[in-house]
Amino acid sequence: MHGVADLAELSRRFSEFAGHATPRAPLYARLAAEAADTPAVLEVLQHAPEQHQLPVLLFAAVHHLLLAGRGEALARHYPNLTSSPANGDPGAPFRRFVADHAEDLAAIVASRSTQTNEVGRCAQFLPALAMLDAEVGELAHVDVGTSAGLNLLLPRYRYVYEPGGTLGPDSPITITCATTGGPPIPRSMPRVVHSLGVDASPIDVADEDEVRWLEACVWPDQADRFARLVAAIDLARRAGVNVRRGDAVESLEELVTEARNYAHPVVTNSWVLNYLSHEQRLAYVAELDRLGAEHDLSWVIAESPAVTEGLPVLTTDPPEDITVLSLVRWRNGARTAKRLATVHPHGYWMRWEHRDV
Repeated sequence: MHGVADLAELSRRFSEFAGHATPRAPLYARLAAEAADTPAVLEVLQHAPEQHQLPVLLFAAVHHLLLAGRGEALARHYPNLTSSPANGDPGAPFRRFVADHAEDLAAIVASRSTQTNEVGRCAQFLPALAMLDAEVGELAHVDVGTSAGLNLLLPRYRYVYEPGGTLGPDSPITITCATTGGPPIPRSMPRVVHSLGVDASPIDVADEDEVRWLEACVWPDQADRFARLVAAIDLARRAGVNVRRGDAVESLEELVTEARNYAHPVVTNSWVLNYLSHEQRLAYVAELDRLGAEHDLSWVIAESPAVTEGLPVLTTDPPEDITVLSLVRWRNGARTAKRLATVHPHGYWMRWEHRDV
């Protein structure tokens, strides 16, 4: 077994999660409260690597088995798995499910990590990409921490900004984003002529088990996100995505150099740099600085300053526990940075600011 958080600490994590999740994920909030008081449930999570012993990993493991058709009694409480969720307390069926599948769940948490390929974030990237299109012309998109590569399909989604209007092609995926502060909503799609992504553990959209894990990491209370993910995976299977396995730092030079052969390279990150150590993040920024000093480069960041110390973003002291959208440019060897907006981590809203760092 990996380094182990004691049961009291795990209970605290689940209790804290229950308090935070209640407004937007009442099912997971109730299950978290149940887990906090059930040592047998907490013991399953102790099989995960120490840094991954978090409630969301156990819940994803349970969801993964439910999506495979196991645990009908518990599945009846999941809004994304039934059109009429059960009204009763899910606590007892949850405890029974974990007890009945403890060995399988332990194996999953020991070998998996949570992955979120949230296409809603494309609505926040789009204004930044449009600004770059207006400045430098056609773009080549490099998504680092791309998971299944679904954000590489950004030009294929339809967007509804409220207010701001609608743009994009007819698409099975519509992304709606509420806006304040007057973001520069483009009237036409940015010209992204080449897209490629890299991930340490990429999801193959042709592999049913890998896709099931990606789906399992979506919270079941958020059935709209689940349906949108399923539709985006189907689109990726039909359209194809250029996704590679690699290290965030070590792969940058190859990816940016390749992108530069097609158009101006734009690197994007969304809730991935928090998975790097502080030293790795500094190395990542240093590598982008090196590449940007040699050739023009742009970088769009959607990360939380509270968990990504070392990025060139404007934040508060102490750093904000909210997602901040920033744009970093290297032009003629010089780096500039702008804070564009604070945004919802799943793309539901965007508050535009546009301030120099």
